[in-house]
Amino acid sequence: MIIKQVSVFLENKSGRLSEVTRILGDAGINISAFTIADTSDFGILRLVVSDPDEACKVLRDSDFSVQTTEVLLANSPNKPGGLAQMLEFLNAKGAFIEYMYAFSMNEDQATIVIRPTNMQRCLAILEEYAG
Repeated sequence: MIIKQVSVFLENKSGRLSEVTRILGDAGINISAFTIADTSDFGILRLVVSDPDEACKVLRDSDFSVQTTEVLLANSPNKPGGLAQMLEFLNAKGAFIEYMYAFSMNEDQATIVIRPTNMQRCLAILEEYAG
């Protein structure tokens, strides 16, 4: 499934992450998953949220630099080797992944957030994998 991910550019400054989460919480926007990539000067907070368009609006209104990006959600068995099996299939079919992160809501299944270089190709490969 293709969804919108919210990316927030943050200065590496104390309190910026808590400010983002407070703004989203005050707006009634739920965070399902997130990851942070940082350098010495700034970080990129990537979020899967309940309402990406509203998240962008409220964060922009608070002077954050924000954008949305399409990502794929894929399910993988939440067991040893489950992710490796899916990644090996993607690799064998020529999918290239820029980045990914995961979360699990239960013991049986993990949800993987994938940003591939070719969205439609990766989606087709994942559909083949699931089928």
